[in-house]
Formats: sequence, structure tokens, C-alpha cells
Amino acid sequence: MRKIPAILINVFFVGMLAACSHAPTAPAASAAPSIQAVPAAASTVILISVDGLRATTVGTGMMPTLDAMAASGVRAASLTPSYPTQTFPNHYTLVTGLRPDHHGVVHNTMRDEGLGKFVSKGETALDGRWWGGEPIWVTLQKQGGIAATMFWPGSEAKIAGQRPRYYMNYDKQMPANARVDQVLAWLDLPAAEQPRLITLYFENYDVAGHATGADSAESIAALKYIDAALARLRDGLRSRKLDATTNLIVVSDHGMITVRGEDVRYLDDLVPADTFEAVHLGPLAGLNPKPGHVQQVEKALIGRHDRFECWRKQDLPARWHYGKHPRVPAILCQADPGWRVVMHGIPESKKRRGEHSYAPEAPEMGATFVAIGPDFVSATQLPAFDNVDVYPLMAHLLHITPAANDGTLAPLLPALRDATP
Repeated sequence: MRKIPAILINVFFVGMLAACSHAPTAPAASAAPSIQAVPAAASTVILISVDGLRATTVGTGMMPTLDAMAASGVRAASLTPSYPTQTFPNHYTLVTGLRPDHHGVVHNTMRDEGLGKFVSKGETALDGRWWGGEPIWVTLQKQGGIAATMFWPGSEAKIAGQRPRYYMNYDKQMPANARVDQVLAWLDLPAAEQPRLITLYFENYDVAGHATGADSAESIAALKYIDAALARLRDGLRSRKLDATTNLIVVSDHGMITVRGEDVRYLDDLVPADTFEAVHLGPLAGLNPKPGHVQQVEKALIGRHDRFECWRKQDLPARWHYGKHPRVPAILCQADPGWRVVMHGIPESKKRRGEHSYAPEAPEMGATFVAIGPDFVSATQLPAFDNVDVYPLMAHLLHITPAANDGTLAPLLPALRDATP
């Protein structure tokens, strides 16, 4: 796939991309249906992710634009992330309605017997074989609609034979305002070429939180930076008179907690390092015992320890809906909030000052859900609900039939003007 510069693309260039490098290229037998207009009653949906944004940030005044959306639109007490509380698994859950155990993106770093090693920021993320299920952009395009993604995990890979009609290759250097301007440029296309689903992603708070802590001055500055971009988007929609036909959904993938470098525990204090392979370390450690060492490793690790607990994958708590997929390591060690499980000689994770990947029920892991638009009831507060429910919500708003998923529209019915499931 040809790389695309991460700069604002004007309307003409977007049209050219639709006709060439970003058009699905699957064989005729499995090609996407010809583009048709989505029913006129269906509003546009813009799904916005603020990576790492805690539910408790909404209403604090740090993000006045988001606060205003929450006050006049719909706000959930929390959006419960799926396990593990990481970026790639949860972003893909948001757009498929499937738990990581079902869609196969079980961690930011994982191993597959046939495919090898997956690294979320590597070229492997472009391989559609890692991505199971059906993301909402594929669901929409199968039913005659057009989708666009301004960055989203999975959107650069061909999944079920398709990519979004318009998409951008991830570039963290692309300014937030430029991302918003590209979204607005897509909405400036002729009606027959406009996307009815757009995703928009901001990583700035997550990056700052990891580096400096969840509540640092740098992290707060990142929140204000993102909020200004949200204001730019809302102003752009109003100036185009699109605010009355556009539903905005702001979510996050997980929360964030401040950690200390010294709050770590070492697996190789309990069992020799040469008896297992560590697939991933940190707040959630996953490892596979080496041949001949299964009993030794299990005896040393399974059970409760100081500041963490380990399970065989099949014995994980049922509430986490995790452990059946073959990519999940044989043993999982979950640290208590604020702690990490690491190994001697691998100090990188100790440098972080903010973390996630803790149990979804930890209050600090609660994610954000705010929505506003013509299909939402004004000034509505919802109890916490699971993030698998966002996919059926979007299918409802787009007037399309959802693919099989783990979610339900039920928790969101009080917030919908048309509450017919």
C-alpha cells in the first residue's frame, strides 16, 4: 500500500484517492458493493477517540468544549473498557462490538503460532490476518455506504476484503487541527461521495500521561489542545450547517493512572528467567512456560502475590471475558493499580509515569462516553455501560444491520430519540 503524507488533503485530492490507492481492490467476487446513497434519514456519525481519557475528567473544566457537549447531550458515568485495558484491543472492540477474545487483537503485543509476533506500532498492524470480526466501516460499506477514517487501529489493514473508502496512514506528527480539517474536507465532498461514518483519533493525552503522569501539567495541556480541536470541529460543522445532521460520539479506550518507578515486582525473583518466555510485561504480564518447565513456572506464579496475581489463562475471572483465544499467553499476571510486573534487566517500563492495562473495574480505568446530535436526547446521563455496546449504537444511527457482536443497544435506549432497537 502506498503511504500517504499526513497533511491536510484538499477536496480534489480526496476524490483522487477514492478513485485510486484507497479504493478496495478485492476480487470481483468479494468486492464491496457499488456505492449508493445511505437512506436520507440516516445522519452522519463522527466517532472521536481521546486515547486514555478518564471518565472523571469530563465536567472538571479542563475540556470546556467536551464539558458543554456532555451537559447538553449524553454523558455516561463511565464507559467500561474490555480486558485488557489497552489501546489496540479496545479501539478495535469499539468498532466491532466484539471482546478482544473474539476479535483476536488480544494485546498491543502478541504472538500467533502461524503469523509470528504482532507489535501495535509495527508493520504487522497492516496485516489484515490479525484483525477478526467486522469493523463498522466494513459493515457500512457492505450495505452501500461510504466510510472515512482519520486514524484508527485496524483501519490501514484490509479486513474482510475492504478498507475504508477514505483513510489516512497513522502519523503522530499530524497536528490535531489538521486532522479536524481533513474530516471537514471529506464532508465538503459532493453528496454522493461524502462519508456517512468518520473516525477521528487523538493520542496526545495518552502520550503525555505515559511520559509525565495522568495529572501532570503536560497532560493537562494535552487535554486543552485536544479540546481546542473539538471546538474547531464543532465550529466547522456549524458553519456548514451540518450540526443538525451530524452525531458526534466522543469515547476513550481506557483511563490512566499515575505510577512510580519504584512500584514494581519482578517475575524472575520468583522463577528463573530461562524457564519462560515473556510475551509482554507491565501492569499486565503475559508469559509462556518453556517446554519442560510448565509445572515449575505454574507452581511459582499461580496465585496471589504481593501487589499482583497470576492465573492460568483459562482460569481468569469470568467478568473479564478473556483467556480463550490462542493468542493469549498461558499465564497472565495482573498488577494492582499503580504497580507493574517486570523482569530484571528490562527497565524501560519503569521510566513511565502513567499507565493503564489494569483491571477494567479499577475506577481509574473507566473510559469516557459523550454524545451529541440530532438522534440523541438532550441533557441525558446514563449509568456505566460496556464499550462493546458502541458498535450496535453506531449501526442504529447509520440505519444499517450490524454484524454479529457482543454488544447490546439496551443501555443506550434512554438516550435515543428513536429508541426502537
